[in-house]
Amino acid sequence: MQVILGAGGAIGKELARELKNFTSEVRLVGRNPQKINEDDELFRGDLTDELFVEKAVKEADVAYLTAGLPYQAKVWQEQWPVIMQHVISACKRHKCRLVFFDNIYLYHPGKLSPMIEETEINPVSKKGQVRAQIAGMLMKEVSSGKLEALIARAADFYGPGIENSLFMELIVKKLKAGKKANWFCSTRNKHNFTYTPDAAKATALLGNTESAFGQVWHLPTVSALTMQQWIDTVAEELKTSGKVMIISGFMLGMLGFFNPVLREMKEMLYQYDRDYEFDSSKFETVFKVTPTPVEEAIKEIVKGG
Repeated sequence: MQVILGAGGAIGKELARELKNFTSEVRLVGRNPQKINEDDELFRGDLTDELFVEKAVKEADVAYLTAGLPYQAKVWQEQWPVIMQHVISACKRHKCRLVFFDNIYLYHPGKLSPMIEETEINPVSKKGQVRAQIAGMLMKEVSSGKLEALIARAADFYGPGIENSLFMELIVKKLKAGKKANWFCSTRNKHNFTYTPDAAKATALLGNTESAFGQVWHLPTVSALTMQQWIDTVAEELKTSGKVMIISGFMLGMLGFFNPVLREMKEMLYQYDRDYEFDSSKFETVFKVTPTPVEEAIKEIVKGG
């Protein structure tokens, strides 16, 4: 039995498909889980409920924590440590291995190029501080020998059918509508994105590789391009112009008065005003895997969006 805790998001859905390559028993856990495979087992409930998490993990050999919370620092501060503690406790009690799907918010903002698994942890944002806290909770248990776990870490997402990704909302949808793409700060800075089907496939592989536990892994991600190169590649696929409207920090602050999501983005602008190069060479070397080429990924994203 393998269980996905927070199965409703982009990664959870892709992961459910991939896990069928390793097990016939997949349990999907969330507020309103939907079957991905015909024989998926569904568990409806709230991960902040300790008893529910206990029941959800029972009988599982591997649990994948892929939950996504509303993009609000206050919600993250209140709920993420609670969820992580419940999941750790349940996994320890049931001798279940844990795979935590993480992001890069905890890294030192001055050391984003390149980012490797050993990059210094020193977040400046509230959301990054929460990420550092919960990753620390997990690795402390691993170091003590009380829990078998690993962290699978991804860069910003891009992938088919992801409605809430910046790549889809600010680039693909804008260009499809005949408008200018939007981006933050500058299009001259380098950035890279993790393709969600690659991330799910790699996460399933990690969860089913005994030697992978006890470590942090960067999931396979293409080399960084300038944001203008990313935008031009999407524009070429759509046969349109790669024109861009830059959203400055000042503009974002003004828009944040009217849009709560944009207000929450302001503390994350440091990810876009400098080069952002996520290095996944460790995973690629060990597992002999390469990420999906950019042009192929964007073709699928445009077709699926």
